[in-house]
Amino acid sequence: MMIVPSGVKIHMALGYTDMRRGFDGLAMLVQESLKQDPFSGQLFVFRGRRADLIKILYWDGSGLCLFSKRLELGQFSWPAMQAPGQAVQLTRTQLGMLIEGVNWRMPERRWRPQRAG
Repeated sequence: MMIVPSGVKIHMALGYTDMRRGFDGLAMLVQESLKQDPFSGQLFVFRGRRADLIKILYWDGSGLCLFSKRLELGQFSWPAMQAPGQAVQLTRTQLGMLIEGVNWRMPERRWRPQRAG
């Protein structure tokens, strides 16, 4: 799981993104479409068309960092886009669930004890 410092804003870009984009392409997307500063220290989360790949871009103070994850089974839960260039903010907990492949909007427990004691 990714450790996110307290107070860091997490922006989830709505819609899908061309996952061939790297550091510079995603930074330009943050700047031009989301109207945010890619060097602010905030996290920007993007997903691919098939919804099985996400990339997270952030500035750590000395350079851009890019985290990516591909699910082998299933898809990442993503809200529908209302208009181009939109993003929603996530909490650290929601980001953790997203990275684990859990539906962060309606999490459900998958493990239940069979018996007490």
